[in-house]
Amino acid sequence: MRKDAAVADGRPQRARHRGAPSRSGPFQQGEPDEELVRALYREHAGPLLAYVLRLVAGDRQRAEDVVQETLIRAWKNAGQLNRATGSVRPWLVTVARRIVIDNHRSRQARPQEVDPSPLEVLPAEDEIDKALWLMTLSDALDDLTPAHREVLVETYFKGRTVNEAAEALGIPSGTVRSRVFYALRSMKLALEERGVTA
Repeated sequence: MRKDAAVADGRPQRARHRGAPSRSGPFQQGEPDEELVRALYREHAGPLLAYVLRLVAGDRQRAEDVVQETLIRAWKNAGQLNRATGSVRPWLVTVARRIVIDNHRSRQARPQEVDPSPLEVLPAEDEIDKALWLMTLSDALDDLTPAHREVLVETYFKGRTVNEAAEALGIPSGTVRSRVFYALRSMKLALEERGVTA
């Protein structure tokens, strides 16, 4: 069985190599094998696919290709992941986002259209990065509680002061300050889960 076939086929199969991951975790010392890919697939493929689907405007085939390429890169970099502490999901999300950006840029470098008029409507590179950032930000905002989301929208996105936000939301200004503090902490964690570090 090819190593990448385990990504496409999530059915459990017997590992053929020694060095199969132990129950203590998928990144044990030794040569990585099919079991590592299956462990990564089981734990991360679903959330990663949902994230990538947003980046590729719902194109499931492209999203599945990106997820498969991401998991193969994780398998190839198992030594690096073994040394990492904490979840590997931020690393996977970063790799997936870079694959999407690289694929988009390579398509822009050699457009298939013969007529130049469709090229005029293609967004510039800055707009693609901005669009991906806004999609990631919007996705992270969805992880927040409604109360935290609304204070961030009022203060950061609408540019209101704490007092103006308090008046608009009908809550005390001290509550707005407190919610903004905790909302920013939650937002930072949500963005880190998506591979965004500041």
